[in-house]
Amino acid sequence: MTDTLLLDLGGVLIDVDYQRTAAEFNALGFGGFEALYSKAQQDHIFDGFEVGALSPDEFRARIRGLHGNGITDDQVDRCWNAMLGRIPPGRIDLLRRLRSRYKLLLLSNTNTIHVRAFERIIAEHNGIADFKALFDGAYYSCEMGLRKPDAAAFMHVLERHGAEPARTLFIDDSMQHVSGARAMGLSAEHLDLAREDVVAMAQRLGLLA
Repeated sequence: MTDTLLLDLGGVLIDVDYQRTAAEFNALGFGGFEALYSKAQQDHIFDGFEVGALSPDEFRARIRGLHGNGITDDQVDRCWNAMLGRIPPGRIDLLRRLRSRYKLLLLSNTNTIHVRAFERIIAEHNGIADFKALFDGAYYSCEMGLRKPDAAAFMHVLERHGAEPARTLFIDDSMQHVSGARAMGLSAEHLDLAREDVVAMAQRLGLLA
């Protein structure tokens, strides 16, 4: 019996388009940004930023160093945040319905620049001032110092809430994260965004029955 749901954020709840960020950086003369960053594989700079090893200023400085040109902090942030879309209202409704039936947790690989940006997007477009309050616990890699698919990231979250891996269902759109969760004994479903969104998956899995 599943009594805990652990959800990803980017792609699962908030729409994300990585190509938009690559296109914005490339338009500034970066050239080949998509080779450095993608959902499947990231350069160590981005991994470090996601676990808080780099501050926003350090991240921007590293981007400028790779760019080889004088781009501003605002330009870096604008390009970096270009990948972030919105959370359709139906997914917010889904969270509320799921929380009435399960312990609802969030685990996202993200960074401080994105956190500020998506919290602002959610406040403006969904009217939600405290996004984390939609969950029984919400965890960002940049605050934890841990990131998926590392086992320690999953265990940190589950232990904080007394959740058993075998009774926890994890949903993520990145297969490497799903594989990491399964290795830890969680049930895990890969959300194939080309086929369905999380609302359709929840219905298909009978999570709302």
